[in-house]
Amino acid sequence: MAEKEKLMPARHQRIIELVSKSGFASIDEMARTFDVTPQTIRRDINRLSEQGKLKRFHGGAGLSSSVRNINYQARKSLYSEEKAVIAEFVVDRIPDHASLFINIGTTTEEVARALSRKRKGVRVITNNLNVASILGVNEDFEVIIAGGMVRSKDFGITGEATVEFISQFKVDFGIIGVSGIDADGSLLDFDYHEVKVAKTIIANSRQTYLITDSSKFGRNAMVRLGTLSDINAIFTDCPPPKKFRHAINEAGIRLHVARKT
Repeated sequence: MAEKEKLMPARHQRIIELVSKSGFASIDEMARTFDVTPQTIRRDINRLSEQGKLKRFHGGAGLSSSVRNINYQARKSLYSEEKAVIAEFVVDRIPDHASLFINIGTTTEEVARALSRKRKGVRVITNNLNVASILGVNEDFEVIIAGGMVRSKDFGITGEATVEFISQFKVDFGIIGVSGIDADGSLLDFDYHEVKVAKTIIANSRQTYLITDSSKFGRNAMVRLGTLSDINAIFTDCPPPKKFRHAINEAGIRLHVARKT
């Protein structure tokens, strides 16, 4: 059983590649290709569907939507342990009394929780009301909220006012999340307005750290935020597939893999 679980991420990647070539693959076809039972393939499809990498259809799986993200509550529960481990790992590399941007995302909210526990005298500018709520109770912190339009679905703040506000600052670290990373090194997201804010954060940070759980490698999203070469380091929970490691090396950025303890 342990050996089968170990092989599962590799099979998931091959399933994604198979579906990407034709746009759809049947359960029977995948079971024959990977020499596993149809029940195993159904479980794989369910997991990949939860991650937003594939879409379940009757009898098989197709490409997931590049237009609409998974809802906020579902995203919070996905890879929650991994996100917490990544957050702890990142915060261990941020000194006390640092200044930061923190953008929208469930992983960045975990960074806020780790910051509140482990750092002193931090100043944070954020367009994420959840982050502001987590950090705002710490009397030793200074938290500045960007103005703009509040999204009811996740309490993120976006818009031209947000971009203009963030442009006024230059900080030590920009902590950003994305919805997907393409094999060519493109950083992807679903919301054009959110992307404009993230680009501004990158432009006004001395160091930009991309934090992402491993499900984001190969995930589709419609809006291009930038490329891996726009950031300084990427933090994730396990080594990415080979083609993504190649893109990271080509971009000349640091890869940090957080390990569970």
